[in-house]
Amino acid sequence: MGMSVTISAATEQDAEQIFRLQYLCFQSEAALYGNYRIDPLVQTLDSVRAEVTADCVFVARLGEEVVGSVRGSVTEDGSAAIGKLCVHPRLQGHGIGARLLRAAEAALTEQRGAKRFRLEAGHRSEGNLRLYRKVGYEAVGTSKGADGVPMVVLEKVAGTYAATA
Repeated sequence: MGMSVTISAATEQDAEQIFRLQYLCFQSEAALYGNYRIDPLVQTLDSVRAEVTADCVFVARLGEEVVGSVRGSVTEDGSAAIGKLCVHPRLQGHGIGARLLRAAEAALTEQRGAKRFRLEAGHRSEGNLRLYRKVGYEAVGTSKGADGVPMVVLEKVAGTYAATA
């Protein structure tokens, strides 16, 4: 009998698994840009622990294994920044990323009063951009990451969900 993937709020005990998963998942992004100094690869375990404690963090679990995660926080103006969405490479393409996004969006809206969501994706990250558009995000501009990678900035209003997600 196979297990199903469940989505839940992360706990402090999940920080190390999130840290390792993030390092694994963002290798392909680093290779795409030829830059192995991107934030998810240089973030420290202590920093991940701090985010799990302070931010809205969700994980996808397959049994006891953390196979996906996403983080979000709300700024004073009611905008929610969502980031570091990742799903284990062996489980990508099965809707886990969209489920993680929905869980984070719902919690950020209901518990922290988010009015709008904002996220960024590397300009060459077609799979990520496709997912974000599918769940209702629209490109609103560009930016440059601290690591120099050109980013596409995407937003959507809280409470809007794409029918195809």
